Amino acid sequence: MQIGVDSERAVDNKRVFVVDNDDVASTALQFMLADEMETHVYTDVASALAAGAATPPDLILLGAGVLESEGAEAVTRLKGALEGVRMLLVCLDADEPVIQQALSLGAESTLQRPLKVETVRRRVDAQLGRRAALAIPVVTR
Repeated sequence: MQIGVDSERAVDNKRVFVVDNDDVASTALQFMLADEMETHVYTDVASALAAGAATPPDLILLGAGVLESEGAEAVTRLKGALEGVRMLLVCLDADEPVIQQALSLGAESTLQRPLKVETVRRRVDAQLGRRAALAIPVVTR
């Protein structure tokens, strides 16, 4: 099902990895992004690295659960092996120590839960360097 899909972006061939051990969040992210970009879900850093060896992603959405289980150094491992990849951290609170440490190790920004289609696509598009659609509300009286 396609929800508000921009046809230019659907053929842009951007590749996104969702690396999260939270099945609900990773499935939701895949659903929100799959119409406009190639989206793959992995439960750990090792799986993502193995898949990215052949064709690296443009962006990684790294879940807080993976950071808690594998440590903030997961950012360094991913960035070191997948040259030029950008990274968003999916979390409930950007002030958590593990999130702050991951940001200091090179993650670009956070994507806070609860996840909304518009917010997720806007943040992902910004990290991929896509121009943002300008929406100016019209008020009628």
